[in-house]
Amino acid sequence: MNPDEAPAGPAGPGRPPGPGAGHAHGPGAGRPSGPGPRPDDRPEGIAGRLGTPAEVKDRLQGLLSAVLAIGSDLDLPTVLDRIVSTAMDLAGARYGALGVLAPSGDHLEEFITAGLSDEQRAGLAGVEFPHGRGVLGHLIRHPEPLRVDDIPSHPASVGFPPGHPPMRTLLGVAITVRGEIYGDLYLSERHDGRPFDENDEEIVRALAGAAGIAIENARLFGYMRDSAEQFQRLLLPTLPRLAPFSGAAVYRTAAEPAGVGGDWYDAAVLPDQACAAVIGDVVGHDLHAAAAMAQARNMLRALLYDRRTPPSAVLTRLDRAVHAITDLPVTTVCLARIEPAAGGWTLHWSTAGHLPPLIVGPDGRTTYLDADPGIPLGVDPDVHRPDHTHPLPAGTTVLLFTDGLVEHPGHSLDDRLAVLAGLAAAHATRPLDDLVRLLADHHPSDGHDDMAVLAIRTPAAR
Repeated sequence: MNPDEAPAGPAGPGRPPGPGAGHAHGPGAGRPSGPGPRPDDRPEGIAGRLGTPAEVKDRLQGLLSAVLAIGSDLDLPTVLDRIVSTAMDLAGARYGALGVLAPSGDHLEEFITAGLSDEQRAGLAGVEFPHGRGVLGHLIRHPEPLRVDDIPSHPASVGFPPGHPPMRTLLGVAITVRGEIYGDLYLSERHDGRPFDENDEEIVRALAGAAGIAIENARLFGYMRDSAEQFQRLLLPTLPRLAPFSGAAVYRTAAEPAGVGGDWYDAAVLPDQACAAVIGDVVGHDLHAAAAMAQARNMLRALLYDRRTPPSAVLTRLDRAVHAITDLPVTTVCLARIEPAAGGWTLHWSTAGHLPPLIVGPDGRTTYLDADPGIPLGVDPDVHRPDHTHPLPAGTTVLLFTDGLVEHPGHSLDDRLAVLAGLAAAHATRPLDDLVRLLADHHPSDGHDDMAVLAIRTPAAR
């Protein structure tokens, strides 16, 4: 076999390049569709070809467990890895690989491997992953199950690359998604030293059918997740020019569920030269939460420009407006004004059930502005929320964030807030774009919820 035959990948730690969540292609025009399900691919048909009753029970139980395993995750790279490992378990194979076809359908674009030791991977350093020539290419051109007892003797074989572990036997099965071939599953070298037999072929073929469904589900999930994140980003504003202040914001969707969320932020310099900053979190992860978020943000910006009003009064007017006009879910908000003051600036803020602002001084000292948070929006628009003030020296950063940045079921909220403060203090002098990205990348939460971070920095001392 040549480098395009062997179930191996490039050397180095971790798995070789494999398909990511963005891969959502079939075989393309260059690849014929694979054979459809046969009538005897039903469990009872498979069972009749797997050997003795005890063997049948064990292998069908193994097949069922394998199907459940590959269908239990919606992350495509994880699904592909599980397909390879479970196929190896079912057939008792030492090595396994899954080659994903390029859009043209005539060669392999990605290759996921399993079974190679660290030493074997090191021996393949610098060797490209197979692209689908030789024996592996035979399965691409002829998508029927392939069993080879002696790879070097196969007419399509052209040898192994340097450093490749010796392999003699091969079992190859195509994986189809929606009737089109997505890729090929390859197994080599049974642990007992015997060639792959018809029983191995039948059970791996059955696994390949379930793998096609699992891949399609993972692809659809990835598409929904990516579309939801893009939709959410379109709803959130690009921060305007805030001179003489500087500002930056970042938003990250939750790992699960794959849906739009209700986290939002905004900032603007007002006619009285104060800088307004707001962050909020609408309860829910669906289109309703996203639409409510957009409505609340737009209303709030209009209210902020109306007149110089204490933040608590703005929140009250917003609460009454959304109560009368929309069906806004419960929403937490922190609204702040950074106002000119003698010798510096003053932070004037009010919250509606939201986490407190984090103040980061130019020297790295941090302070949470713990104060009466008031009640969230959507509970009772007539309940008063208090206002608070705090002096801000030149070069001070005000951090507003949603609870997705810090909530972790294994830790107390105070503990996670302390971790966030330490992280912010260690990077207090970074440009704000770098700071907010770093906080989002190294967040102390478990990542179960959307997260947003908004940072506003007062001008440096003249």
